[in-house]
Amino acid sequence: MIQASGGVHLPFTESPGSVHFGYLASYSVRPTCPAETTGFLQSKGTELKLSTTTRATVRATALTAAFAGTLSLAACGASNEGGSDSASDTSSAAQLSGDLVGAGSSAQQAAMQAWQAGFNSSQPGVNFSYDPVGSGGGREQFLAGGVDFAGSDSALSDDELTQAKDRCGDAGVFELPNYISAIAVVYNLDGVSDLNLSPTTIAGIFNGSITTWNDPKIAADNPDAKLPDTAVTPVHRGDKSGTTKNFTDYLDKAAGDVWTAGAVDEWPTPGGEAANGTSGVIASVGSGQGTIGYADESQAGDLGIANIKVGDTFVAPSAEGAAAVVANSDPVEGRGENDLAISVNRETTSADEYPVVLVSYHIGCVQYDDKAKADAVKAFESYVISEDGQKAAAKAAGSSPITAEARDAAQKVVDAITAA
Repeated sequence: MIQASGGVHLPFTESPGSVHFGYLASYSVRPTCPAETTGFLQSKGTELKLSTTTRATVRATALTAAFAGTLSLAACGASNEGGSDSASDTSSAAQLSGDLVGAGSSAQQAAMQAWQAGFNSSQPGVNFSYDPVGSGGGREQFLAGGVDFAGSDSALSDDELTQAKDRCGDAGVFELPNYISAIAVVYNLDGVSDLNLSPTTIAGIFNGSITTWNDPKIAADNPDAKLPDTAVTPVHRGDKSGTTKNFTDYLDKAAGDVWTAGAVDEWPTPGGEAANGTSGVIASVGSGQGTIGYADESQAGDLGIANIKVGDTFVAPSAEGAAAVVANSDPVEGRGENDLAISVNRETTSADEYPVVLVSYHIGCVQYDDKAKADAVKAFESYVISEDGQKAAAKAAGSSPITAEARDAAQKVVDAITAA
């Protein structure tokens, strides 16, 4: 459903006049011609089928709605102008059918909605669904054989790689880093519209040693700010989360003397408030006062966003900075030829790079038992990593498109996906 933002609790909207998409955590998009559409987004020719009981929130704007509608109209042949690659060309793409089921990262859900619309514009016969249960839940479901692929904001651990052999057999598993986004440190503090934080200050806030906003360590980062004595309330993910893994990996590498809990995907320290999913963190920070949390930058809405100290400069999160730090990071050693996991350089001192970044993956089997399944996974991932797919994600979620070099490497992996 769509409703005006004035009738929605403020943490779930971006600004007056925006729109709020009410939908459930597992969704399926089927492009339809305008004459056929009778439900959701009727004027744009796209219908969303909603199918679980878990509520989720996504930063979706009228621009995103128009984008989804444009894709749907293209599927009906109403818009054939301009260039497009084969992933979105219905005249050249082999028509597939069957189910394609994914689960995982809630940070990816806005991008996933765009990818789903673009993929189904050329493959309307594939019944696609994705449940944004969180990265940990997605990996667990994939390794147990419950879903065809997982979206995860962290790569598989060594133990999970062992489990993946049982799930995928000798052909192994693929990990495609196809979603790059800055993690914002978001806050809600009256009277403070600009906030600078060094790595050690962030670590102190989230380990509970900094308890008020006028603490000398915060004041040292913000000498010109009028900081109140309001209590600091850190908000962290309550579920197993790849965003948490990336955030704590940053704290571990950039402020290891203060943050001693390591890089983990389940929050390791007591205190603060817990919230499930990206939308849960945004809602909790937005509804409190003196609150601070971490979330995909694309979901931040009207919350304050801190500048992070990189070298001698305080740097705001950006798509360009996120892409730059990933481009200058190394692959994880000891992985298979179809595993493109990245070890992010969190200790960069370049002001052009933003190190609090998540690299989110699609994880699946290189070989599937069923040909229809293998063909669907291959076609979907081909669209996701394509220039069109990456532009769609950037428009919907503010993510950083992968580079041409990364696209070439990913395409080699996608080409290897087959059926037993």
